[in-house]
Amino acid sequence: MEPGENLMIDNKVLETKVLIVGAGPTGLALAIELGGRSIPCVVIERNDRAGYAPRAKTTNVRTREHLRRWGIADRLAEASPFGLDYPSHVLFVTRLSGHRLAKFDHVLNCNPEKNAHYSEHAQWIPQYLLEEVLRSHAQSLPGVEVRFSTEYESLSQDDDQVHAQIRNLVTGVREEIRCEYLVGADGARSAVRDVIGAKMSGSYGLSRNYNIVFRAPGLAEAHAHGPAIMYWQVNADTPGVIGPMDVGDKWFFMPSNVPKDLKLTNLEAADLIRKATGIDLPYEVLSTDEWVASRLIADKYRDRRIFLAGDACHLHPPMGGYGMNMGIADGVDLGWKMAATLQGWGGSSLMDSYEAERRPVHNFVMDEAVANHSLIGTQVFQPGLEDLTAEGAQLRDEASQHIQLTKAREFLNLRVVLGYHYGESSLVVSDGSAIAPQGGEQYVPSASPGCVAPHAWMEDGSSLYDGFGQGFTLLVTDWKADDVDLNIRQATHDATKTKIPLTVSSPENSTLAELYSARYVLIRPDQHVAWRGDSWPDNGQQLLERVSGH
Repeated sequence: MEPGENLMIDNKVLETKVLIVGAGPTGLALAIELGGRSIPCVVIERNDRAGYAPRAKTTNVRTREHLRRWGIADRLAEASPFGLDYPSHVLFVTRLSGHRLAKFDHVLNCNPEKNAHYSEHAQWIPQYLLEEVLRSHAQSLPGVEVRFSTEYESLSQDDDQVHAQIRNLVTGVREEIRCEYLVGADGARSAVRDVIGAKMSGSYGLSRNYNIVFRAPGLAEAHAHGPAIMYWQVNADTPGVIGPMDVGDKWFFMPSNVPKDLKLTNLEAADLIRKATGIDLPYEVLSTDEWVASRLIADKYRDRRIFLAGDACHLHPPMGGYGMNMGIADGVDLGWKMAATLQGWGGSSLMDSYEAERRPVHNFVMDEAVANHSLIGTQVFQPGLEDLTAEGAQLRDEASQHIQLTKAREFLNLRVVLGYHYGESSLVVSDGSAIAPQGGEQYVPSASPGCVAPHAWMEDGSSLYDGFGQGFTLLVTDWKADDVDLNIRQATHDATKTKIPLTVSSPENSTLAELYSARYVLIRPDQHVAWRGDSWPDNGQQLLERVSGH
């Protein structure tokens, strides 16, 4: 307590099922998963709002599919500052005023046209707008309470509960919250991580960078490269990424590999933008935020009733747009498992599976991000690249070929976004089929247990996923078989006996049998395949109990 600070204590003890520390995308995703399943939770955030230093701008395919499942994908589309048809191109240029080196069209699957592989395209949108959509939806759910200007101070736990002390930073009032689980979704400097004694290890300081948000009326018209979501500037002065961020001529600029001791004032930041772009405009700097690219992962994600999620347990470079999306996926995975446990149909090993399933995915994606980070503007630049000479033109041709060869994996990354799997999980029943290596050359849908369920569009225009339930789903791919009714009755009976929620989906789509290579497929609440076979097994109750952690 600071000198002179008034200590105010509210003796009332608040009880809830889950306390979530951090109201960023990870914490809000977890709150939505819980609230949508009628699990009461409280989310606390020490800031008066989230998104003070917006970095993430890609809401990828998998995240938008979760938003569709939550019923809010359309709300995010409506919040798009430039419209969904804005070209999602990435250009490599020497500077905005200079030469074009390479172009990638419709990157990161942001193209709004329907694609057979997914139910929702990705979206280029500032993180703070995504957070507004998530927060509004979370607060609309019964039992979800979001408190800003509230910080976690201390906690203890026993076999039955977590006891947390929190403080309102405006009023100074301290309260105790008792909950069955506490989740630290409190970012890179996680206080919850420190409490459970988790240590981050890996490679720190791969590069030092700035995230500068500024207003620049006329900048979009001041260069000849056309609209894009990112312009990678490759020059000797200040290489980095620049691009439009929001309406009102709001842009971002991320110079890379800045000197360790560089501390930019707003005027210096404006001069840096002017020098890097080669365009002299009255730049209004709104914020500057220094950040360090690292590859770090926690040595544990859990201490009994306390868990870590998102940046609190994994950090990596932003190249590929994986960080925020991976945190949301953590919230989804932890959310359905926590709800199942609290509702009584999740078994004793269900919560253990959170780290067991997510850690390999984190390592896989982090390696991808580091590989993407290995080629940034400083690695592409060569002296003479900007020269108006034959030698300069030759250098630019060579740079273009190098960029096209090495950066496609970053911008055409569906194989990473949808190609990860939980094939080694104890909650998955292997059928002996081989699973393609995570992140192969291109995304190939697979219904092998552990994989994301392959997507398909139905004849009425709906998504296959729209027929999945909140619990497990039995997908019937051959609805014409003589024994379908018998198999469905047996599966439904087994689900009733085990009290495990099961939805039956039997869409009339002739492509599903080939796509899934089985007549019956058990889909988890997170849309991953848990089991598949050509008939419901005689030990169906044991199957359901295994995939739900018993």
